[in-house]
Amino acid sequence: MKLTGREKSELFFEGVVTVILLLLLNLSIVVLINSTIAHNPGLQSGIFQIKRSITIGPNNYQLWSYENIFIGLMLIADGFVLYWRLIRRYKQMQLRHIISELHYIAAGHFDHRIDFNLTGDTQRVVESVNALVDSAIHSMDEEREIERSKDALITNVSHDIRTPLTSIIGYLGLIENKQYQSEEDLIKYAHIAYLKATQMKSLVEDLFEYTKSRQTETPLAINRLNLTAMLEQLAASFELEANKKHLKIEVESGTQPIYIEADAEKLGRVFSNLITNAFKYGTGAKNVVLQAEQRGEEVVIHVTNDGQRIPAESLGRLFERFYRVEESRSKATGGSGLGLAIAQSIVDHHGGYIYAQSDDEQTSFVIHLPVKHDHPLTKKQSDMIN
Repeated sequence: MKLTGREKSELFFEGVVTVILLLLLNLSIVVLINSTIAHNPGLQSGIFQIKRSITIGPNNYQLWSYENIFIGLMLIADGFVLYWRLIRRYKQMQLRHIISELHYIAAGHFDHRIDFNLTGDTQRVVESVNALVDSAIHSMDEEREIERSKDALITNVSHDIRTPLTSIIGYLGLIENKQYQSEEDLIKYAHIAYLKATQMKSLVEDLFEYTKSRQTETPLAINRLNLTAMLEQLAASFELEANKKHLKIEVESGTQPIYIEADAEKLGRVFSNLITNAFKYGTGAKNVVLQAEQRGEEVVIHVTNDGQRIPAESLGRLFERFYRVEESRSKATGGSGLGLAIAQSIVDHHGGYIYAQSDDEQTSFVIHLPVKHDHPLTKKQSDMIN
């Protein structure tokens, strides 16, 4: 920290004033002591005896003089006082500079940091202030991101609801105004309106489920469950739909059942979303495989299909809300865009993590879950290389 010319002058005058005051104090003390000794013969005799008893060398050279010793001690004390006064004033100037920097930051210069290199507690104050500013800026950025996220959520939900709602109103309007030629047209219009209403209901349910999954304070119903049996039941429940799409769905989990601690309902929603996702977007797929294996204190589950590859630039965005790979956005397959975001939130809430891998041979959604719910996992970057 550099001192200004005015501050240097302040330090200089502080030193001069302190020296003058100390000299006056020393002179007053010397006068008082000499006056006391002069009026006390016994004290004079005692000092004389002490002076004679302290000698140096074979010639009994007398070095001691109470005046010299007293003056020496007073000079040492004066030096400490002068040093203390100057250091105290210097630290006050440092504090003044720190306060000035804080006012500068508070005025809106949030990218500014105090770059003083000080010592002791003052340096710790500077580091604490910088850390506090960093934390405040981070919190402000998070709040802005949350606001942007809310705005995007409202925009996307409004768009996805408005589209089917427009169709519903349009076809019901045709029915209301009797603008149909036959009963077949009436049934057709009502059926289309019903399908669009069902699409809206699915979006609202997904949005509600996503909101619930994001609320980390909502407790999970943790129980010990047989993961192998769950995957087999899910495969059986999707078998009819798989046959309609000319797909084969199967489970691979070894001969021994795998047990984990988890919320069965929430975890079932994750696998259902991933299987549904494979059915909708696994263009050209013939097989969907649910594979589970235990690796020490974690369980790894793959939901794999052998369909069209997901572009590399889309893999990192699959779990964003409302994100869809552009090639898959169609009236036939376009869902709410919340399925994978819901899956990620639930897996995170269980202390695990999820990611996607895709190549020309197959696309896999990989889930890592802890065997014990109270032992959350740490993401391994080596596992997540696509």
